[in-house]
Amino acid sequence: MENLNSRRNFLKLSATTALGALVLSDFSLSAANAAPKNTGIGVQLYTIRDAMAKDVVGSLKRVADLGFKYLELANYSNGKFYGYEPAEFKKIVNDLGMQIISSHTQVEALGITIDNATKMAEDHAKLGVKYCIQPWVVEEARKTLTSYKKMAADWNKVGKIMKEHKIQFGYHNHNFEFDTVEGKIPYYDVLLPELDKDLVTMELDLFWATKAGQNPVEMFKKYPGRFQLFHMKDAQTKEAPFYQPATKDFAPVGTGIVNFKEILANREKAGLKYMFVEQDYTQDGKPFDSIKTSITNLRTKLLL
Repeated sequence: MENLNSRRNFLKLSATTALGALVLSDFSLSAANAAPKNTGIGVQLYTIRDAMAKDVVGSLKRVADLGFKYLELANYSNGKFYGYEPAEFKKIVNDLGMQIISSHTQVEALGITIDNATKMAEDHAKLGVKYCIQPWVVEEARKTLTSYKKMAADWNKVGKIMKEHKIQFGYHNHNFEFDTVEGKIPYYDVLLPELDKDLVTMELDLFWATKAGQNPVEMFKKYPGRFQLFHMKDAQTKEAPFYQPATKDFAPVGTGIVNFKEILANREKAGLKYMFVEQDYTQDGKPFDSIKTSITNLRTKLLL
């Protein structure tokens, strides 16, 4: 996704029409770079979206060569992943020594129904993912608490369908969910209390939560076990909280202001199972260099 506008276009979903998934799992390290064995590190392929659009197999090989073993996808359409049938894409990934853990995805713009949610679950089950994640909510669906309540009710239904296919459904935040709507904060006053924790987990994007002025560790203390997935994403600058997802302040993990050491020290309280590196935008246009920096910093500095 070239910028946030293109991401919105790619994920053009109504409040009840988008699903997504992502995940990461254990990686092997050399003795020199050894990190805890129960640490899962993967990469969100949205970071290298332009390269994937040009050369799927070559791009995946570069990811594998950097040491990533787990993937989170960002391209599902008409039953295919990056243009491939589920079994075909899975084989490409597995042949490179990697595993697909999660997928950010969308459904038809007409809205979520039992039929299209079931089709999505069936396609992802063929892929063998553990998670499907709702990645976005269009702006017009964020204006009332009633809309957020409908989202929560619908996502519980989707979560049940996913669970029947042995997939965990989840929601990925930006910063707008922490803004005040009708005197309430949707993330805390609607989503966390009304989403069934067994059917819908939270994928916490550490960049966007930080930009919204949230302290992830305090979130873990208040809602233990609710955050099975992290988006590992750093920010260049510390600034006053804001709630519109429009910025290019992204940085490789470990090079900015997000306190990853403290966050990761509390990962068991969060309920973390997988983390994945993502960088929406790179200052120099070199996303492969950025994810290399991120995984190196995680292995050698942040997960010791």
